[in-house]
Amino acid sequence: MEKQKANILKFKEMKQQGKKITMVTAYDFAMMSQVDKSDIDMILVGDSAAMTMMGYEGTVQINLDTMLVFCQAVANAGKHTFLVGDMPFMTYEISTEQAMTNAGRIIREGRMDAVKLEGGERMADTVTAIVRAGIPVMGHIGLTPQSAAQLGGFNVQGKKLQDAKQIVKDALALEKAGAFAIVLEAIPSPVAKIITESVQVPTIGIGAGNKCDGQVLVIHDLLGLFDRFIPKFVKRYANLGADMQKALNTYSAEVREGIFPDKEHSFTMPQDLLQQLTAELQEEGIL
Repeated sequence: MEKQKANILKFKEMKQQGKKITMVTAYDFAMMSQVDKSDIDMILVGDSAAMTMMGYEGTVQINLDTMLVFCQAVANAGKHTFLVGDMPFMTYEISTEQAMTNAGRIIREGRMDAVKLEGGERMADTVTAIVRAGIPVMGHIGLTPQSAAQLGGFNVQGKKLQDAKQIVKDALALEKAGAFAIVLEAIPSPVAKIITESVQVPTIGIGAGNKCDGQVLVIHDLLGLFDRFIPKFVKRYANLGADMQKALNTYSAEVREGIFPDKEHSFTMPQDLLQQLTAELQEEGIL
């Protein structure tokens, strides 16, 4: 049976029925081709591509034009999975008009089904405007990587009373603004549970415990393809990095030893044609 693509109404229905939502990141055609065949419900073309695909230390270096390239590559393979495109740093903070224009580009040029942006109460009006324009918006609160410097680094948020209260208020503000789902990143599990039970839209956790309505992980983390740092909330489901190294070293050794390419992986020609070719090249003085 062919996988059916979900939509924002389906995700709300899944929350109501207590069915967990699964989400991972993807950034290119090859990776998305595999994800699209899986049971994953939703894809985030994340600004984490700045780190996983481009080698930067954080997410703020990636710009919209680069994000659109990643979105387009994923969209070319993502036929059966709901696609969310991240809005990069400083593409939505300056004005509502800027945010609407750039969200529109992610939908139109990037061929995404929705956009994601960071921030709670402070971004509520922007979320409202984008939603009114007909674009589904996913919110993102708790640890917001684009403003990590302001938060004191990539640390757990909401451990203090006032901070936890603010995160709850942020979630309620995003729901009121029309966000169809909210990512909760790196917050205490009990705080995530309170939020999940307080809002009618799905919560997607990453480092927020198992009481959220769904979970998201960076695909390079869960497959063991990124080892610069490994957050506490990451569980590796494969170690493809080690498998790749083994394959590459085996290939290198076989080439050096003359094992590859062998007859099975080479092309040949009829012996009589080879003899004729050799003879004619010799007559012409080429050989």
